[in-house]
This record gives sequence, structure tokens and C-alpha cells, in this order.
Amino acid sequence: MLPGRGRDGRADRDARILGTRTVWTAVGDGEFFCPGCGGDRNYQRLTGRRRFTVLGVPVVARGETGPAVECAACHHRYGTDVLDHPTTGRFSAMLRDAVHTVALAVLAAGGGPRTQLALTAAASAVRRAGFDDCTEEQLNALVEALAADTGRVYDVPCGPGLAIELHEALDPLTPHLAPAGRESILLEGARIALADGPYTPAEREVLATVGSALTITAEEVTRLLAVACTPS
Repeated sequence: MLPGRGRDGRADRDARILGTRTVWTAVGDGEFFCPGCGGDRNYQRLTGRRRFTVLGVPVVARGETGPAVECAACHHRYGTDVLDHPTTGRFSAMLRDAVHTVALAVLAAGGGPRTQLALTAAASAVRRAGFDDCTEEQLNALVEALAADTGRVYDVPCGPGLAIELHEALDPLTPHLAPAGRESILLEGARIALADGPYTPAEREVLATVGSALTITAEEVTRLLAVACTPS
């Protein structure tokens, strides 16, 4: 049999003559975290239309495909769910807000007036999270303002309002944290609570709420709070 006359040869020839091609159209752009590049990059949001081709020439529409997200740097295409991952800048801001909210919640639960030891521990945690100019005085003023605004009573279990605030800060962040990262936020709160003495019942309640928002089991929360009490 002559070359190209067999079944495989005919299939190759047909594939060169007949085929499909996707024509992509940009419908938006923005910044995202590119998994391929490992960092924040610009992207184009694309929609595509498949076309039947003859000798490489599009002739008949075959329907739509996509949408897709294409990295402007590596040109790799991803599904639109890649946009659910926050950019590095957004993730840092979410982490700062989460630690700041946890610190305020623990300080509010610890009773008033807050001790200097607790305020210093809280301010240090918030600065490590990225609020470089945070001071003890600012945190104390914020806790006082929150109490005056909400009528919150210090040294009582975590009420619905405070629980909502914690979930609003932690829920969007939690899916993007590794288990060690979630534990780290809980332990930051625990260290603030322990700075001026053993946990109060209200502090334990706040930390349990923090653990729940971080999807840490109650048993693991109990273990981590005990670990925080152990001198390093």
C-alpha cells in the first residue's frame, strides 16, 4: 500500500483539511493571581466561538466556548474560577483586617479598663499583620468607641454582634489559608488574652468563635488554647 493511502494516512489528511478553531474575543481585564506565574498579573477575560474550518479557513460557526481568563504574562488560559483567589495585595489586606478584628474582639472581652500588657500584645500582633503604625492608644480608643456605639458590656460572652463582626472578617479569608495559617490567627488571639492573666470565660467564648469562623474544630480549639498557655 502506498504511503498516505492507509486508514491512518487518510485520517491525517482529513485532519489537515477539516478541523475546528476557537476565535477568542476580549470582554474585560483586570489583575489576578496567576497560578502559573506564582504572582499577581494582569489578565484578559475572553469569550470564544468555535468555528468549523476547511483548509484552516473558518467557514461555519459551531457555538460558543469559555469564558476563560488569559494571563498577560505567560498567556496561559484558566477557568474563571481562578479569579476567586485573591491577589497578593488583597490577601494581605484581608489578613491585616482579620488579625485587627480578632485583637479588638479579645480586648473587648477581657474587661475594662484594658491592661497595658494586653494592649501591648494586641498592638504587636496587629503590627506583625501589616498595620505598621498601630499603637496601644489607637486600639484602646477603638474598643471604647465600639462599646459606646453598640452598648456592649465588657467581660461577657461573645454576643451576636461581635460574632458577626468576626465572621465578616474571617469567612472570606479562611478558604485561602493553610491549616497552619488558621491556627496562627487563633494563637495570636490567645496570646493577647493571656498577656495579663488566664483566660476569662468571655475570652474563651470569643476565641471559640474565632476558631469556628476559621473552621477549626472545637476539640482542636481547646488543644490550641492549652498549647498557648505552655511556656515556649
